[in-house]
Amino acid sequence: MAGMPNTHHDPDLSTVWLRVFLAVARHGSFTTAARTLGWTQSAVSRQISSLEAALGGGPLFDRLPRGVRLTEAGRILMPYAETVTGALYGAGRELAALREGAAGRLRFGAFPSADAALVPHALAAFRARHPGVRVTREEGLTPGLLDRLADGHLEMAVVSTTGRAPLEAYELHHLLDESLYVAVPAGHPLAREDAPVRLGLLADADWISGGPHPEGTLLDAALRQGFQPRVAHVVAEWTAKQGYVAAGLGVALVPALAAASVRPDVALLPVLDEGAPARAVYAATARGRTPTPATEAFLTALREAAARIPGIPGLPGLPGLPGTMA
Repeated sequence: MAGMPNTHHDPDLSTVWLRVFLAVARHGSFTTAARTLGWTQSAVSRQISSLEAALGGGPLFDRLPRGVRLTEAGRILMPYAETVTGALYGAGRELAALREGAAGRLRFGAFPSADAALVPHALAAFRARHPGVRVTREEGLTPGLLDRLADGHLEMAVVSTTGRAPLEAYELHHLLDESLYVAVPAGHPLAREDAPVRLGLLADADWISGGPHPEGTLLDAALRQGFQPRVAHVVAEWTAKQGYVAAGLGVALVPALAAASVRPDVALLPVLDEGAPARAVYAATARGRTPTPATEAFLTALREAAARIPGIPGLPGLPGLPGTMA
């Protein structure tokens, strides 16, 4: 019959029975409830009979000459029916908000230089579009972020190829190929050159790096160009590295993502591209795990932000930055 679901006393459809029960109880009439629900009166009557049978066979309504009235069993059932249908309505509303990106959560991590421009721009756009999503962020190096992703503590990680982590175990969404710059004191002889430099020209220099060994760091680029760089100072933060460079204590490699924050007494020289980018940057997600709508929306924001980062990929300089070549 039109407008009537085929329940066959299926317990999974008991919420339909409860919805019909509440409509009859509130209107005091099978006819009015049927009109409200868009069903026929006989369909409503069968739903109530199915519910009564499922609950033991006792009547839930007294049939009166004009309408119906709850029995004692019906009065007992009433608050439970309201609770169940209300909870399901609330769940449906929250799930709809989740699908639309108006609710939910986003847990992501990023490596430090991605936080200089890429992540803030993406996050600002994301928050403007999805203010109801709860966002938590972590900072770390690529291997640790991937561990957090694999353990389910993050939905996404912004990572790079620098750390030699096993990226093939994850779903990778390419964001950008990042060029490298070498930071030298503003008065360094190479700062007067008007061309990208080969790192081999600095093979005898003292280097400032985030780790004591070049392997797995930006200084992998030096190894690829055939020399073992001498790490004179191990300094983790980009701002501190610049201070060491400005004081003449050595030179350092700077990725394009961090280049916009260079200080005026430091010159950035683009490293000559030897046929491959210094490193690739990805948004990583766990393979086999369904991405949330918030994760997909943040990936879109990251791609948009990556497209606006200056000096990527492989531009000869960063116009407008003090100490850099145009």
